[in-house]
Amino acid sequence: MSDLLEQIDERRLPHHVGVIMDGNGRWAQGQGKPRVFGHHSAVEAVRATVEGCAELGIDCLSLYAFSTENWSRPEVEVGALMQLLVDTIGSEMETLLKNDIRLRAVGDVSQLPEATRNALAYGIAQTAGNKGMQLILALNYSGKWDLTQAVRQIGTEIANGQLDPALIDEQAISFRLSTHEFPDPELIIRTSGEHRLSNFFLWQAAYAEFYFSPVFWPEFRKPDLYAALLDFQHRERRFGKTSDQLT
Repeated sequence: MSDLLEQIDERRLPHHVGVIMDGNGRWAQGQGKPRVFGHHSAVEAVRATVEGCAELGIDCLSLYAFSTENWSRPEVEVGALMQLLVDTIGSEMETLLKNDIRLRAVGDVSQLPEATRNALAYGIAQTAGNKGMQLILALNYSGKWDLTQAVRQIGTEIANGQLDPALIDEQAISFRLSTHEFPDPELIIRTSGEHRLSNFFLWQAAYAEFYFSPVFWPEFRKPDLYAALLDFQHRERRFGKTSDQLT
């Protein structure tokens, strides 16, 4: 682990890392356990990733915790996930405060169970004064939902005479996304070997670098994070330009 950490250039870290935490259920089933066991075992992966990013000085870490499509999972699993969020926010509060981490959330959180909403509101309020890394939980979130609600906002503002349609540009759309307070992610990590976005940050990921780890999320640890960051630092980010234009 120390060898990987020593190779990281802290001057070239992404400001915002997004993580699609995938593979809990398959990992558990591979061990003959129920899917819920995988979700509970993943708390250590969350802790390692949060600590690793905070220690390196990364500004924002977004975790795709629950998508709008996840409601279609078995009721027992959904209920367990909601309770796990409540328990984890409570159990990790000391760590968040100690590391000066500010908890945030994006998504349609109004549709979450009351106990989950209350725990989330408590965590956000307790850490509101922290000045370190922002930990963003994407809850009841999807990229399509985010774009849809942004378009609705724009439509309402146009209808009310608050917005001139001629002034709608990329910045106007970005400003109305639920993530408008944060920089777009520069690196998106997905675990478990799957190669897709699964409706995560569709607009925001336009120029993100992607890193697909074969590791199931419950087994993801700091060395896996460091490997992703090192891979990011070896990429040439051209943003439509040629290599010659970057020199």
